[in-house]
Amino acid sequence: MQPSAALGRISPSPTLAITSRVMELKRAGVDVIGLGAGEPDFDTPDFVKEAAIQAIRDGKTKYTNVDGTPELKAAIAAKFARDNGLTYKADQISVNVGGKHTLFNAMVATIDAGDEVVIPAPYWVSYPDVVQFAGGVPVIVKAGPEQGYKLTPEALDAAITPKTKWVILNSPSNPTGAGYTADELKALGEVILKHPHVWVFADDMYEHIVYDGFRFATIAQVCPELYERTLTVNGCSKAYAMTGWRIGYAGGAPWLIKAIAKLQSQSTSNPCSVAQAAATAALTGDQSFLAERNLAFQARRDMVVSMLNAIDGMTCPTPEGAFYVYPSFAPLIGKSTPSGRLIDSDEAFVGYLLDDAKVAAVQGAAFGLSPAMRISYATSDALLREACTRIQTACAALK
Repeated sequence: MQPSAALGRISPSPTLAITSRVMELKRAGVDVIGLGAGEPDFDTPDFVKEAAIQAIRDGKTKYTNVDGTPELKAAIAAKFARDNGLTYKADQISVNVGGKHTLFNAMVATIDAGDEVVIPAPYWVSYPDVVQFAGGVPVIVKAGPEQGYKLTPEALDAAITPKTKWVILNSPSNPTGAGYTADELKALGEVILKHPHVWVFADDMYEHIVYDGFRFATIAQVCPELYERTLTVNGCSKAYAMTGWRIGYAGGAPWLIKAIAKLQSQSTSNPCSVAQAAATAALTGDQSFLAERNLAFQARRDMVVSMLNAIDGMTCPTPEGAFYVYPSFAPLIGKSTPSGRLIDSDEAFVGYLLDDAKVAAVQGAAFGLSPAMRISYATSDALLREACTRIQTACAALK
């Protein structure tokens, strides 16, 4: 028996591969610093953990509605109203097993063979693979550092064809941390409004992790005319440090939410009941800890950006949000390591960092824009300082 053609259209997640490699090295006793995982180092808030424990004690360990409990859907609706000025009823909300599951469900439920999905690059690694698994065609549009790593209205307009089904917008971005302002989203929305067959997948997973007074906005909020054609996606993983709890959610048109529930009923069924109780507490509880954690993230960001920009041949923009930086290093391509190995790609560069400096990052090729790398600064100040010092030393040793 051979693997299916659909499976052949995707590759293993590069970011998860790096994380697994770091774990293997640590188990072997190697002093490696992992900066590849998109995971906060903070713990899940205590009040969220207590809600989960109470749910277990109360016997909330049975099947739930396939796409979310009424309590969690109510909490999500309240969050959308409170934070985004968006009104969604229960039949407009889907709860899934993480944001990646929301993406998978939405694409598989709507894409036919040959349908196109516009994806700005750099992009989260799963976007093109999931589109391809569903039989669609990723249309990659470069959004490089000269555009602030953001899609322009002109580039978007040029990418849309009669076959376009979705445009994916991620703000703040994984992997760059770039955030779209309300005006920038309005300009993109004006383009999409000209094409009534195009829908928007608004990935807002890093909504609450923003810096320097940046004001988060989402496209259905600033372009109400696109409300019916937007799936507004979010989750508990990043802001609430609940990556392992696996709760993502979305608000959208009732027919689409129903289609997603139909697919989910024949795949995972409901998300974990205990995790749903925890997510309900997270969304409805005291949100003050978010600002406190953002201050810590911002300090880490500033340190990493400063130390990477001190490297000759490396340029690291300052991101508006998330907990990643995406430095480019074209002048370093073509150099050789102390052992004589040629650095001919960003994959070779991050391989050199892992082998010689014992620092793990993810190559820009995984995100569709090279030569660069993604570094997550969601770890301690001490480890970040040590990692950046090692990167500085490794770069200085190139010939």
